[in-house]
Amino acid sequence: MNAKVKDNTPRALVEKVEALNDDEIDELCDAAEKAILDGNGFGWLKVPQRGVLDRYWRGVLLMPQRDLFVARLDGAIVGSTQLLRPPPNNEAQAHSAQVTTFFIAPDARGHGLARGLMKAVEDAARAAGFRQIDLDMRATQLPAIQLAEGAGYQRWGTKPGYAYVDGAYVEGYFYTKSLVAA
Repeated sequence: MNAKVKDNTPRALVEKVEALNDDEIDELCDAAEKAILDGNGFGWLKVPQRGVLDRYWRGVLLMPQRDLFVARLDGAIVGSTQLLRPPPNNEAQAHSAQVTTFFIAPDARGHGLARGLMKAVEDAARAAGFRQIDLDMRATQLPAIQLAEGAGYQRWGTKPGYAYVDGAYVEGYFYTKSLVAA
């Protein structure tokens, strides 16, 4: 599943992946490191050892409740997100999926890849029958907040002690979006 992005030349592409080769895992690790250093490390505050990142991404590909989407620029992976489905024993929330680990490396921004990832993950959730999609982020991640709100996500809550960064607590925002046509 490929998604159209602002820069709809072959330079910029978003796709769901089932597997990645070693070079692609390496590109994904590079992009994640850049995002972490930029303060958008989907939970990481410091770049972990390369082996930790490598094992993390390989593990994501093995998890049946996760779909991995990657953003490519000039063929190289520069960002990603995941669609997290609820576990089978959570029937009460089987209608709702979650967007997690969303990032674009700083040097690859401005090509519509973030919007492309958001559209691809929403389209996949809708196709899988989910009626709602949720996400959360630190209050300091202003571009991500603008992206989510611009894509129609509604903030439903704030958590005062969501994250602890540089010796201080940071608020977190929780968002939801209906995937059912009005």
